[in-house]
Amino acid sequence: MSYLIAPLAIGAISGVMAALIAIVDLITNNYGEVNIAINGGKKNLAVKGGSPLLLTLSSEKLFLPSACGGRGSCGACKCKVLTDIGPHLPTETPYLTPEEQKDNVRLACQIKVKADIGIDIPEDLFNVKQFHATVLSIKDVTYDIKEVLYDLNGETVEFESGKYVQLVIPPYDKIKGSTQRAYSMSSRPSNKTQIEVLVRLVPGGIATTYVHEHLKVGEKMDLIGPFGEFKRTPGHSVMLCIAGGSGMAPFKSMLYDMLETGEKDREVWYFFGARSTRDMFYLEDMRDLETKLPNFHFVPALSEPEEGDGWDGPTGLITDVLDTYLKQHISAEGKTLEGYLCGSPGMIDACNRVMNENGITQDNIYYDKFA
Repeated sequence: MSYLIAPLAIGAISGVMAALIAIVDLITNNYGEVNIAINGGKKNLAVKGGSPLLLTLSSEKLFLPSACGGRGSCGACKCKVLTDIGPHLPTETPYLTPEEQKDNVRLACQIKVKADIGIDIPEDLFNVKQFHATVLSIKDVTYDIKEVLYDLNGETVEFESGKYVQLVIPPYDKIKGSTQRAYSMSSRPSNKTQIEVLVRLVPGGIATTYVHEHLKVGEKMDLIGPFGEFKRTPGHSVMLCIAGGSGMAPFKSMLYDMLETGEKDREVWYFFGARSTRDMFYLEDMRDLETKLPNFHFVPALSEPEEGDGWDGPTGLITDVLDTYLKQHISAEGKTLEGYLCGSPGMIDACNRVMNENGITQDNIYYDKFA
């Protein structure tokens, strides 16, 4: 048993030491007021020193993306630091490329504001807001995916289809404090007073468990956003969209936005993969869009159709179906093909390979990769 007890003891001691260091730092180090200069002084914040940069910025209503709620496990809260604040921490380096480290990109949740500091962040983060929303409706679109619609209570949101928001999950039996998780918006950008997301149940997931087992219509909930760089490019290139499950969200938003903004003639192929028919949803919506967008083609496929499904569409992995269509049905002559992918890292990597093998270069592939 000693080989089990020793690591546990070391872990416990390390946790206690970290807590003691934090307490001592809080008591003995009074950093006073410090200045944060953002984007060359475009915005300057006079703040109390001593807290993590991510928390300090959010207290000033400036929000950086953070899918893990500042716990250092997502690597989303990156920003470039222009002043010397010491070497990168071991908790940062797994999420930063060598190029980012050389350019002094840091994780805002892991560095503390102890002195005047200069940072660079994307300009669009100045438009991110915290919304105090109310749950309008919760619908089961499959046995494990819920469509949740929020009303923004008089506030408005401006976003491009493909962006995401962070749901602020309150304390409940799985967590003692609040945390945040990121979800792509499935709502139309034209609807500025509501936000819709699709939440798939992940066993043991903190946010998904809360949404599926605790969230109620009429409940108040904070949303932070919009975030993200996933969006369609302007122009007339052919869009090859691939998703499965709740990866439907950004494409639902994009397609309805194209319909409403008059981008009806662009050629779009949407490959949606599921295991069996019980994992398929929005089929009627997609078929209806095919009648309204003349060059839109919806290709649903099942990887493991069950007996009695009555499925007569394509079968197999969605990457195999994509490969077949690229070789047999989609003409690339005189056209630029672009890939738009939303799903797990494994699915996206597999789609990248198929597209590369069919002549689609990596600089023409865009993706929203689930953590």
